[in-house]
Amino acid sequence: MLPAANRMTRQTVPASHLTVALQCGGSDGYSGITANPALGAAVDELVRQGGTAVLSETPEIYGAEHLLTRRAVSREVGEKLIARIKWWEDYTARNHGEMNNNPTAGNKAGGLTTILEKSLGAVAKGGSTNLVDVYEYAEIISAKGFVFMDGPGFDPVSITGEVAGGCNLVCFTTGRGSAYGCAPAPSIKLATNTALWKHQQEDMDINCGGIADGTDSVQAVGERIFQLMLETASGNKSKSELHGYGQNEFNPWLIGAIM
Repeated sequence: MLPAANRMTRQTVPASHLTVALQCGGSDGYSGITANPALGAAVDELVRQGGTAVLSETPEIYGAEHLLTRRAVSREVGEKLIARIKWWEDYTARNHGEMNNNPTAGNKAGGLTTILEKSLGAVAKGGSTNLVDVYEYAEIISAKGFVFMDGPGFDPVSITGEVAGGCNLVCFTTGRGSAYGCAPAPSIKLATNTALWKHQQEDMDINCGGIADGTDSVQAVGERIFQLMLETASGNKSKSELHGYGQNEFNPWLIGAIM
C-alpha cells in the first residue's frame, strides 16, 4: 500500500470530509454531564458543517434507544436500530448472558450503578440532530450527518469497526483513564473530570471537568472539541499520536460473547 499512499499530497478540504467515531470507555458518574454532552455539542457543529458522526457500542445505548429512535429521519431507520437491539438480546441470551448488567467494576467505582445510567450518558455523545442511518459492524458509511453503527461496548473492537467503515478521526471520552490510541485514525481523549486531567494530562487532550466544577459550559467545551477535531485532522498530533499509541489496538469482533 505504501506506493499508493506516498503519491498522496495534503490539500485543503472542508469539514464535511470528516467522519468521526464517537466512543466512551472507562466511563464514570461525570461522563453523562460533562464530556459526553460536550462532545454532543461538537457533533452538532460537525453535522452543521456537512460532516458525519458515528455513535456505536449497542450494549451501551440499551435502555436509552428511544432517545435515538425519536430522532430517526424515517420509521425504517428507527426499526433498523431496534432490530440491532433485538439481535443483541438474542446474542447475549444464547451466550448465557444478559444486557441488563453491563456496567463494569470500573464504571461502578466511578459512580455508575445501572446500564440505564450508563446508556443515558453514552447517547449524549450523539448531540441533537436527526439520526439519518444505522449500519452493521464495519459496514461502509455513506450517509452524511449523525449515524449509528452496531458494535460491542469493548472499545477496541467497536472502534475497529467504525474505522473500517470509514471513520478518519476518533473522539474518546473517559472518566477512569482509558489510554486508547488508534494508528489509522487519530484518537482525541476527553477527560470527564478535572482530577483525571491533573493525573493524566500527558494522555488527555481536553479537560471537560470544568463543566462539573462550574468554571466552564457544555457549549464552550464543545466548541473547543470541534476546533481540536479540525486541528488534528489538519496534522496537529493528538497526545496518543505523540506517544506512539495505537499500533496494537486493531481488534476485530471475535467469535463468542463480546460485550
